[in-house]
Amino acid sequence: MGHLARVRKEWFIIGIVLVILSAKLQPSIGVRGGPLKPEITIAYFAVSLIFFNSGLSLKTEELTSALLHVRLHLFVQSFTLVFFPLAVWLLLRVLSLSSIDQWLLRGLQTVSCMPPPVSSAVILTKAVGGNEAAAIFNSAFGSFLGIIVTPLLLLLFLGSSSSVPFSSIFSQLFMTVVVPLILGQVCRGFLREYLDRRKLPFSTVSSVVLLLIIFTTFCDTFSNPSIELEPSSLFIIVIIIFSIQLSFMLLTFALSTRSGSGFSPADTVAIIFCSTHKSLTLGIPMLKIVFEGYEHLSLISVPLLIYHPAQILLGSILVPSIRSWMRSRQKAVKLSALQPV
Repeated sequence: MGHLARVRKEWFIIGIVLVILSAKLQPSIGVRGGPLKPEITIAYFAVSLIFFNSGLSLKTEELTSALLHVRLHLFVQSFTLVFFPLAVWLLLRVLSLSSIDQWLLRGLQTVSCMPPPVSSAVILTKAVGGNEAAAIFNSAFGSFLGIIVTPLLLLLFLGSSSSVPFSSIFSQLFMTVVVPLILGQVCRGFLREYLDRRKLPFSTVSSVVLLLIIFTTFCDTFSNPSIELEPSSLFIIVIIIFSIQLSFMLLTFALSTRSGSGFSPADTVAIIFCSTHKSLTLGIPMLKIVFEGYEHLSLISVPLLIYHPAQILLGSILVPSIRSWMRSRQKAVKLSALQPV
């Protein structure tokens, strides 16, 4: 793969690095009250655009075939929205005794509260040849569920700014997340044939808006001289994130392949990715709303910014091994079915 092709493939990861560097060089552009007016353009328009775009691109008609696989859905949603945050909370009880930056540790807790992403889990499940319909359903359903559950989990584990009342948080979430998402779905109902025919770049639009949100978040950080990011803490957080991902992938694999689980090899593939992946697209805007006014918001956001490329990198590396396992298991199941009783 040439350098240009590599840049095109990894443009979003490169974009994250560039916007953070830009925020470091010119933080005054994206701070509250600055030229970009993020308290209006980001808090309302950018977040609303992301979720309107999600509603417009979400193919809910593709989910009906996966709807009845209730056991799989319960496994994925309970793992990612119940077990994951509880397990990380227990881990942080231990890590809080260390010298790791406490705001980065809080960021790990926010990662655990996020719903599954709409894209990466589906893409990797499809790449392996797993149950893509189940991955689509759980990613979409998890996103809808996350609109309600994720803010509740964030407030439960971390609390919120005392200046932002609970009712205010949910009214803003409703207006900037739920309403645009529903409007997107309604518009899709009228424009379905056109959208399917033209293949518009929905993910690219959301990614560009997301880069703008990340830029303004780090502008706030770099304009505050009291906030410092320790390299040693950051390195340890990266190691912890990869360890959590790999451990939870192995755990979901073990649980979904045990005898009597009722899951096929293709189901297991969807479970592994949907249960362990977390949404950056939903996460960053929600953190911006729930923790509005926190001077350490960008530090809280760092683990999620690391988790996103880490899950794609680790998943991509494991695709050939998981595909090989799935095909061998499927072949074994077919051979056993052909054996005379």
